[in-house]
Amino acid sequence: MASRRLNHLPEDQEVHILGVPMDHGAGRRGVGMGPSAIRIAGLQEKLKALGIAVVDHGDVLIRDVERAQQQQMQVEGKANHLPMIVRACDAVHEHVKRIVKKGAFPLVIGGDHSIAIGTIAGLVAAYKEEEIELRQETPKTELTLGLIWIDAHGDLNTPLTSPTGNIHGMPVAVALGQGPDVLTKIGGVCPKIYPNDVVLVGLRDLDRQEKQAILDSGVHAFTMKDIDERGMAAVMRDALNLATRNTDYLHVSFDIDSVDPRVAPGTGTTVFGGLTYREAHLAMEMIAETGALTSLELAEVNPILDVHNQTGQLAVDLIASALGKTIL
Repeated sequence: MASRRLNHLPEDQEVHILGVPMDHGAGRRGVGMGPSAIRIAGLQEKLKALGIAVVDHGDVLIRDVERAQQQQMQVEGKANHLPMIVRACDAVHEHVKRIVKKGAFPLVIGGDHSIAIGTIAGLVAAYKEEEIELRQETPKTELTLGLIWIDAHGDLNTPLTSPTGNIHGMPVAVALGQGPDVLTKIGGVCPKIYPNDVVLVGLRDLDRQEKQAILDSGVHAFTMKDIDERGMAAVMRDALNLATRNTDYLHVSFDIDSVDPRVAPGTGTTVFGGLTYREAHLAMEMIAETGALTSLELAEVNPILDVHNQTGQLAVDLIASALGKTIL
């Protein structure tokens, strides 16, 4: 008797892992070791146990900012380490684009959340090339990406609104076409996503100007208050419907700081009152059940701040849930 396939991917689709050991988009160092912590926690072994074929591309090379000669980039406002992050995100975009064009499932592990600028750019660049090919048969074809952003923060700041200048607080704004051209135009498509196809889940720590930016942007936002009042299942049903109803692909970007620090202490921007262990897993399990997930990213694991790699292990378990691991 053949063994039952435990994951929700197409039979012949491989998961291709890409590590991005970057921490200069964040306010404190250490998160650049996140990909190593996640691998050490048994990522490949966990996925292979689900019957998933895995290819690990290793890590994108991140030049040490202390040693690299930094060119200057003029930008209104404040964007820390912008030249380095532009180079890194452009490299991520190229890697992710190649993975998609091979027909594989991109799994990007970080690293601070600014890596999502490159991930989303690579996804959309690949889809646009596919769209051009399809237009030879169907002229009005447009392939669009839905985004579920699970995070304590909205990440809709720009250099003009950010109180810190840390670029890990800007990737959603960049994907929507807001911010420096050197970031928004990576991959050659700007904007990369439409506000109505973006859903923020788990918000609980927002800057004053960022609150208004979220309200003005047209994205859908579910805060921890919504999860407290309605329950995670109801919020995720709405989030999945909103992110997939008008789109062809679904990307989920999970910031580990969305989880309460008592469960996930190894991250640099801890805020109490986050998702419980089971709420986080339920979100990922519901995503898997749709069969709509086409790419996944997990960011902000900082092993320097962790306890016995507890957060790295949680990251591995959440990735497995998103790719089809179930309790029964």
